[in-house]
Amino acid sequence: MNVINIAQEVIQTEIESLAFMSTRVDEGFSLAVDVILKSSGRTIICGMGKSGIIGKKIAASFASTGTPSFFMHPGEAFHGDLGMVKPEDVFIAISNSGETDEVLKLLPFLRNNGNFVIAITGNMHSTLSRNAQCHLDIAVPREACKLQLAPTSSTTATLVMGDALTVALMEKRKFQPEHFARFHPGGSLGKRLLSKVKDVMVTQNLPIISQDDSLIDVIHTISSGKLGLALVVYNGSVISIITDGDLRRTIERYEKSAFDLKARDFAKLKPLSISEDTGVDQAFQFMDEKGVNALVVYNAGKLVGVIRK
Repeated sequence: MNVINIAQEVIQTEIESLAFMSTRVDEGFSLAVDVILKSSGRTIICGMGKSGIIGKKIAASFASTGTPSFFMHPGEAFHGDLGMVKPEDVFIAISNSGETDEVLKLLPFLRNNGNFVIAITGNMHSTLSRNAQCHLDIAVPREACKLQLAPTSSTTATLVMGDALTVALMEKRKFQPEHFARFHPGGSLGKRLLSKVKDVMVTQNLPIISQDDSLIDVIHTISSGKLGLALVVYNGSVISIITDGDLRRTIERYEKSAFDLKARDFAKLKPLSISEDTGVDQAFQFMDEKGVNALVVYNAGKLVGVIRK
């Protein structure tokens, strides 16, 4: 069997495993979501080995979508980190077998501390599932690994169960893009939703020309300005705009005689503008609606910059 066939077989096996798992989602899932929603504490994710790696991703997904969460390594937990666990915290313990010793050792403390424990296992009769108040079944028919040794289908199932919890919690919390942006201020979405036009607009060395500038002058200004446009300014106000596209269309229409034209002869009148206090996302939406890639920015009637997508 060549490697492409191997890849296809692995993918198909994992697809079938997820389909099998989806049929076993029960009221335990509803209970888990309800308990997490009502909790005044954090949701702590714990797992060993590959389960722990998946657990870190689930905790990260929770934290970025409105559910305060962090990952706790069971070994570190048993040697002091349990001091971070408050009674109001929900504890999610991940173990495909449900018999991972490092995780089971934490159960007496969690019981005594009054924590609600959600077990994610592939064995509903395991020690972990029997000692948890809620069980999420990630059982799969077989691993994609031919030797049935390396966690493959089972770790994918765990990851997908975490994603299902994440999305369900987002829906219940009515989580919106602006909420997501608050937790991702450094990402493109965060910048768009949290920033104002004045935070991202170009203000220095604006490509400004006069009505009487020649086509060659306009070309030089657009090239040096690196915004793909030139602003025709009169008495401190932008009265028209010329873009790269305007230049191409003008030359195509007038051919050699285009070089005898002045900026006023082919500039677009009344360029679209926006206030510097407008949100960046709103500005981008406005550009999409109008089919343009740039807007002139004003403050108290004065030209202060240009914003481009």
